[in-house]
Amino acid sequence: MLSAAKQMLRNWREQAALSPAAKAELARDKQGLPASDPGIEPAVRAAVQWLKRAQDESATHDGGVARDYSLNEGWGPSYPETTGYIIPTMIDYGQRYGDQDAIERARRMLDWLVSIQFPEGGFMGGKVNATLRVPVTFNTGQILIGLAAGASTFGDAYLQPMHKAAVWLRDSLDADGCWRKHATPFAKAGDKTYETHVSWGLFEAARVAPGNGYAEAAMKQVRWALTQQQANGWLANCCLTNPDTPLTHTLGYALRGFMEAHRFSGDADVLARAIKTADGLLSALRPDGFLPGMLKPDWSAAVSWSCLTGEVQIAHSWLMLFELTGERKYLEAAQKANRYVRRTMRLDGPADQLGAVKGSFPVDGAYGRWQYLNWAPKFMIDANLLELDISRRG
Repeated sequence: MLSAAKQMLRNWREQAALSPAAKAELARDKQGLPASDPGIEPAVRAAVQWLKRAQDESATHDGGVARDYSLNEGWGPSYPETTGYIIPTMIDYGQRYGDQDAIERARRMLDWLVSIQFPEGGFMGGKVNATLRVPVTFNTGQILIGLAAGASTFGDAYLQPMHKAAVWLRDSLDADGCWRKHATPFAKAGDKTYETHVSWGLFEAARVAPGNGYAEAAMKQVRWALTQQQANGWLANCCLTNPDTPLTHTLGYALRGFMEAHRFSGDADVLARAIKTADGLLSALRPDGFLPGMLKPDWSAAVSWSCLTGEVQIAHSWLMLFELTGERKYLEAAQKANRYVRRTMRLDGPADQLGAVKGSFPVDGAYGRWQYLNWAPKFMIDANLLELDISRRG
């Protein structure tokens, strides 16, 4: 009873502290999703414009992308980790649609990241103004994705920083294939299966500069991660804080890492194991495209809200699987998930929310509560552009 009373008090205090904008958005969400779908290209254009705004409005004004826009607190500081993998999305969009501004913004992001790289090659965890500044495996891997894209697109200026980050990751891998030496201080201690998404960074570096052992280290980590897979495709140790009920966000990271490992290596076993996890996630998808934001080991819902980032991350991997297997269940699931997330977006209204993607739907869900996160539109753009490519190929 005492615990329940404390929770009620916390809830009351939170409600009292909500801004009018937060209250209005919650009321909007509680009415349910609108029936209308803005469509792929309008939603993608709006999301790109929001990412540009997030770069301009970052509280630290350094060329990085603001971590989030909070309905209660406004724009946050730049976030190195996700700025790293936003870079290839901006380059891809700019090249597709002739948006030179998007490409130049990616270069500004790169220049900022290079300026904050530690001498040994790693990058800090957390927001750029974090008081604890230590190199972190996961964040470095995400930034490596951007550095590899920068080296491939812009040339030698980003090649040395890419190598420094890749060598640091390659050489810090434990003998069994798990990264443990430079864990993030912002998550629960322990092994992290979702660091297959770090391996993706090494695969990208290996594409730019083969023959340096980057891909070999990445495959070693992926094989370790597969030891965490259960018979039903479930992945142990795959969450920031609660491995018993992980976020679809971190499950999406892990699945994408498996997909990228197969894309690089052609390893049939990795693909077969990725399919097991993808099928487990598919079993949790509702007909309307809602995917619970946290899941239990039997793939049932652990919460009643959706983690929108996880939805589109997983949709992207389902689309990759459709391209590989031709099985329409993956295409149809991805279309439903992508459409669900598009319907949560606002393509009119306040500029700070226009084209943004919430952490959770409804907005008071436990992931990115009351926030629009910069990585949510990044993954939305990627998944929707791949869906568009597939539809155009017929």
